[in-house]
Amino acid sequence: MPAGQGAPRANRGSSPFGQDRRFGGGAKTGNTSRYGGGRGGRGNYGKRDDRDRKDDMDSKLLDLSRVSHTRAGGRRLRFRAIVISGNKAGKVGLGVASGLDVAQAVEKATIQSKKNMTIVPVVNGTISHETIAKVGPAEVMIKPQRKGRGLMAGGVVRLICQLAGVKDISSKMLGTTKNKLNNARATIKAFEYLESQSLKKPEVVAEKAKETAPVVK
Repeated sequence: MPAGQGAPRANRGSSPFGQDRRFGGGAKTGNTSRYGGGRGGRGNYGKRDDRDRKDDMDSKLLDLSRVSHTRAGGRRLRFRAIVISGNKAGKVGLGVASGLDVAQAVEKATIQSKKNMTIVPVVNGTISHETIAKVGPAEVMIKPQRKGRGLMAGGVVRLICQLAGVKDISSKMLGTTKNKLNNARATIKAFEYLESQSLKKPEVVAEKAKETAPVVK
């Protein structure tokens, strides 16, 4: 080394051992602690273990329509989806949502339907008693049937009864509207009447169950 000159400087930002202290990485690992690697890193931070958890709810698309809103910049087209979800064991829900595309609208409506669950008091595969519900111009009447009669209903009521787990029932549309959303809301409301009345008078439910039960000879 020539006289009068000091030791050569190390590269800026590097340690005397040839490693970068700013990122805390080592020559063996090759990872940086900034990105969760190396010794002491957090690794798979933020991952959820329940992502692949299966859901026992079945969902059916009831209606899909295109809606438009007029704004200052012009018309904005969106899609509205109506989804019915149920576990076929006494729970059913209705969801309505809109999105920029079909997939987004269906996904949002499915999540909404699973949040708005209604408990249906199913007794021997049917309901406890007759009930009528009205939502706007839509009016629905549902009646219990004996075992083995089947679903004597069509359209919206049939789909909701299948997802709710009701096997023997008859229905009639008393309203004049053909709007699927109003008819679905009226059917859900009729099931809510059954739930509220069964909670108030459980002895009525037991008596109706004996009447609709099959006669064993």
